[in-house]
Amino acid sequence: MHSHRRLAAFAALATLAAIPAACATLQNAIQAPEFTMASDRSSEIRLLGPSIARPLGGAEVRVWARVHNPNAFGFTLTRLAGNVTLDDEPAADIDLPLGLPLQASGDTIIPINLAISFADIPDLADEIAGAFAGQTLDYALRGTLAVDAGPFGQPSFGPSTWLTGEVKVVR
Repeated sequence: MHSHRRLAAFAALATLAAIPAACATLQNAIQAPEFTMASDRSSEIRLLGPSIARPLGGAEVRVWARVHNPNAFGFTLTRLAGNVTLDDEPAADIDLPLGLPLQASGDTIIPINLAISFADIPDLADEIAGAFAGQTLDYALRGTLAVDAGPFGQPSFGPSTWLTGEVKVVR
């Protein structure tokens, strides 16, 4: 009888020791959400006049992204942090707490809005002025993502380039 208790206690300890490893394996099995340009919406940039917050003026960039969850379970995209470049020039830092629920194998379209002050990035003003003359600007959104997958964990992904495309000036 005494050996049965030892065997049961050993089995319980072995099971408890395996739980963190199993959770880590599940967390590593979560695939990152996938971002692509929303094909039915155009990304755009609007010029903003000078103001107290933007003494040299600035721009507002709106990028429409399709976010896809490749996993067989739902999760919430909780954060997107990183930076945005326009024509390979640093344009803005981004740190968005999202709280975006994504269904299992589902997708949704979201706008990502950024305000840029020309005082912070004077080199970009000329490029945006050129875009105002009819050109487009290439953009890239780079950084890290975090998700809350409930019992499967709260992993983060990146840094990586999540989205690239073109923006056009809207008058």
